[in-house]
Amino acid sequence: MPDSLDAVVRIAAAQLIGVGKDRDVVPAGPFTGLLVRDRPAFLSYAVAASPGAPVDGDVTESLATLTAAFSPAPVRFELIDEASPGAVDVLTSAGARVVGRYPLLTLDVAEMVEPVVPQGVDVHRATTKQHAIDGQTVVNAAYGATMDENPDAPGDPVDGGCVLATVDGRPAATAFWTPVVDGVTEVAGVGTVPEFRNRGLGTLVSAHAVREAATAGATLVWLTPGDDGADRIYRRIGFSPTANAVHLESN
Repeated sequence: MPDSLDAVVRIAAAQLIGVGKDRDVVPAGPFTGLLVRDRPAFLSYAVAASPGAPVDGDVTESLATLTAAFSPAPVRFELIDEASPGAVDVLTSAGARVVGRYPLLTLDVAEMVEPVVPQGVDVHRATTKQHAIDGQTVVNAAYGATMDENPDAPGDPVDGGCVLATVDGRPAATAFWTPVVDGVTEVAGVGTVPEFRNRGLGTLVSAHAVREAATAGATLVWLTPGDDGADRIYRRIGFSPTANAVHLESN
């Protein structure tokens, strides 16, 4: 098995275990639903139950189980194509539709390129409840979201966390990492308040999140850029394409 395939199977397995730590886990044949309650629906999705194993056959019963659990929201799937061969085909044959295809980028933390910190900018790990509130405020402003602005204080970095960049003391950008499992973590939720964009802050917080995750034990970091602009940001600090992520929905 090529090293890149080993890596994507390891990533998919770590995602299943790590995200499942704070989700309701719904077994459904070759898939596993990972649900959160009383939070935005996009935080709930299904993944492959056995990373590395091919998926074939009839998934009608699996979809019925997931549909009942996710209702009234549609069932969302976040799959790594190479780590679950056949899964996309059987799901689309059963009526699911592909809503996005993204390159999956990875980085060996020892190979990260450190960006320069601009004057007036400070980047730090969120360690207090106020830091967490500031981080959520940045996310809401960056994505036009309305998520809870009264989050819990950050816990053990092994269980995930976030970094916050401030410009002249004002919260400006943030990035999160997920629980570290088998040395693997995902960097996600990279966002910059609109008035502070085009200053390299996305690159800066992404690199700092990688560094903090490495301190918590990560050796392999992955992410899926949402567009070409984000892709360029991550490649500047050493991320490179390794596989393909496919997102699907089923009603």
